[in-house]
Amino acid sequence: MADGSSGGAEVPALSPAFLIMATGRRVRSEIEQDLAAHGLTLRHLSALGHLGREPGLSYSELARRAGVTAQSMQATLRQLEALGAVERRTPAGRGRTAELHLTATGLRLRAAGQDAIAAADRRLIATLPEQDAPALGRLLLHLAHTSGPDGDR
Repeated sequence: MADGSSGGAEVPALSPAFLIMATGRRVRSEIEQDLAAHGLTLRHLSALGHLGREPGLSYSELARRAGVTAQSMQATLRQLEALGAVERRTPAGRGRTAELHLTATGLRLRAAGQDAIAAADRRLIATLPEQDAPALGRLLLHLAHTSGPDGDR
């Protein structure tokens, strides 16, 4: 453009999208730090959560639910197996579908991950007036259900 600008719209100082991204980065970092103390990542916690809700899922089912490749999920599950958190209850073999389950260690690690998220929730709303916390939850839930690649639904 002749005036030297890039032609893009300027982001408002209180852009909801920017504020959600910045807050999300901070909260994610806090949760990842808490999880690291248990040898976990968010991807590990996601797999533990899915298996806790639906025991017996396969590698490929877990990968689809997590939005990652089957190879990536296999690496994640190998790490969880090494921690003693997940066990395969079907014989290994090419072309066989794994049936994966949480162990007692997996249940403990999943609970630790849920505690890390709960702690992040407490830190996030600690400075809000008490009456605003439920409204924040409702607004974020609304945005989660109506925003995305398909646009408003």
